[in-house]
Amino acid sequence: MRIWIIAALTGILAYAGFSAFKGPDNGDKEKVILEAVLNMMQQYHFKNPPLDDNFSHKLYDVYMDRMDGMKRFLIMGDLDLMDDYRDSLDDLIKAEDLRFFELSYKLINNSIEKTRKWYPEILAQPFDFSAPDSIETDGKKRQFAKDDAELREFWVSYLKYETLTRLADKMKEQDEATEVPEGGKKSMAELEADARKDVKEVFDDWYERMDKVRRSDRFEMYVNSITNVYDPHSDYFNPKEKEDFDINMSGRLEGIGARLQMDGDYTKVVAVIPGGPAWKQKELEVDDKIFKVQQETEKEPVDVTGWLVDEVVTLVRGPKGTKVTLTVKKADGSVREITILRDEVILDEGFAKSAILELEGEVGNVGYITLPKFYADFENPNGRSCSQDVEIEVKKLMQSNVKGIILDLRNNSGGSLNDVVQMSGLFIEAGPIVQVKGRDATPYVLKDKDEKVVYTGPLIVMVNTQSASASEILAAAMQDYGRAIIVGSHSTFGKGTVQRFFDLDKAISGYDDVKPLGDVKITLQKFYRVNGGSTQLRGVTPDINLPDNQQYIDSGEKEMDYPMEWTEIAPVAYGQDIVKLDKLPQIKSKSEARIKASPQFSKVITNALRIKEIREESIVPLQLDQYRAEDIAREEESKEFKKAFGKIDKLKPTNLALDLQSINVDSSKIGRNEAWLETMGKDIYLEETLHIMKDLMAVNHKS
Repeated sequence: MRIWIIAALTGILAYAGFSAFKGPDNGDKEKVILEAVLNMMQQYHFKNPPLDDNFSHKLYDVYMDRMDGMKRFLIMGDLDLMDDYRDSLDDLIKAEDLRFFELSYKLINNSIEKTRKWYPEILAQPFDFSAPDSIETDGKKRQFAKDDAELREFWVSYLKYETLTRLADKMKEQDEATEVPEGGKKSMAELEADARKDVKEVFDDWYERMDKVRRSDRFEMYVNSITNVYDPHSDYFNPKEKEDFDINMSGRLEGIGARLQMDGDYTKVVAVIPGGPAWKQKELEVDDKIFKVQQETEKEPVDVTGWLVDEVVTLVRGPKGTKVTLTVKKADGSVREITILRDEVILDEGFAKSAILELEGEVGNVGYITLPKFYADFENPNGRSCSQDVEIEVKKLMQSNVKGIILDLRNNSGGSLNDVVQMSGLFIEAGPIVQVKGRDATPYVLKDKDEKVVYTGPLIVMVNTQSASASEILAAAMQDYGRAIIVGSHSTFGKGTVQRFFDLDKAISGYDDVKPLGDVKITLQKFYRVNGGSTQLRGVTPDINLPDNQQYIDSGEKEMDYPMEWTEIAPVAYGQDIVKLDKLPQIKSKSEARIKASPQFSKVITNALRIKEIREESIVPLQLDQYRAEDIAREEESKEFKKAFGKIDKLKPTNLALDLQSINVDSSKIGRNEAWLETMGKDIYLEETLHIMKDLMAVNHKS
């Protein structure tokens, strides 16, 4: 139900004082949450728009899009009932009146039940794929059906489209098969029947999952529609979601060390985390299905058959040093009781790590650090932080006498702002890193106060369109100071706002019977570059652009609903005396010439244009011959594009000798490391960045 968006910038502010307030008289949990969230948003949100008819219209549009954006369930008659509230949602939420939510909840559930009866009937009969027909696949370009008959006709086209895609795949598989299967090749009618059967299984599973959507899930979607009218990054988090967020940011949890997901009515183990309690105990395995969970303090286990996975996870997780017993069904059908002693689990996939890169015959011994997110353990002052980890990696690379360092922030969605400041300080003398401004406050400057510079050599920061928030601050600071060359997509994501969490249990007095209520993440501030500009909406424009698949399409913050605007404040004094990038125009010119001459980047640019065309064309033919012809053409184009990402013979990534002992601790880590090295060895962006590093090293000098 949640649309997960960019991770918040959290953990930099002192806990803002606020007075607890009295909630609704009847103690209804939904109303308590609604009032608490609304009160906190009005007190602390940076923008705090007025709750008026304009707010109501925006809320209505956001909520309707999330409830049925593809227009698969509701009809105009349903909209007529809900449209009565379009102008009054602001008044309803101020009065903690849930009439609109109640109506929408009833209508969407009734509509789901209505369509549940249709799809088996429609899929029971063969489709005619010879008739000229098409479907609009973009819900925003279609209108809601005027009645049930028109909606059912859409479902006929919708299921025909789903069947068509699978039929085309089956025909392709049969055509390309090197051996004739026992019983001979299947006829078109048999393939079509198989495709319809596959679609029915998919929709059976889909409706089964929708049965597990709780009222609380729908209500949280409604509350988040309210907060997202303020801005895209203010959200309500139920207690489980807040716990997951903290785990994601800290990289640690206390539990058994296994990843779980739904599999029908059961919860299935999909991964056992190396080094965790389950991994050490050696009994729990991937594909084990959990159907009972027993705490060491309980006499009887709890049957979790049919439970949602987050409910099962709540029982399985627990404090370090406690035991939990899982009753599981093994892949061979046997049933086992497995008792595991819980412990701290370290999720190391998201941590900083480094390697040595060589471009044979061109440049060698270049340090490489990848940072997937700006993680920090906000609950534990002695916990792990990305700034400390990156400093460790930098020092390891310096021990290896690297000639330059590449810091890869591609796809890094952000995190701890405090760590941005400390990490930036590794590469410059003391100075301002970012300005932060609240709703009615004077901007204050977060500074690196340590004159020490850990690394003084050539530095390149890699970014792309998914580099957001904290990533953009670091890239912007290094760019403004002239300390590093920023290399990457035409622009970064464009998230220039600061969020923090407020515990609703502390915000509202009493109501212990309905607590815990969860947390609300609120946009309190905007951050600005030291030059006074904001990264909000505009992002960071790299010094050197490396074309990618999103080169010609809009992406990032500006594509989200109701983003905050770009603004500017006064700059602050800044500067560094480590390197001068006065030859940057020449370095950029050389890169542009290589990209222009590169067959790989030529294919990337062609593919980017193709993606732009595909995004704009959302009508798909439902005629088999036409669909297959277009599908084959797209497949050939895709194959041509993928050829650009084969192994690059000259690109040689290797591990640091210091890391080999920890990598070789188990087969899982070895496998992940080999896959990482292999991926780097195919990365044309790394290849070009190494060329840029070579050019930078040739002209780099101290001032």
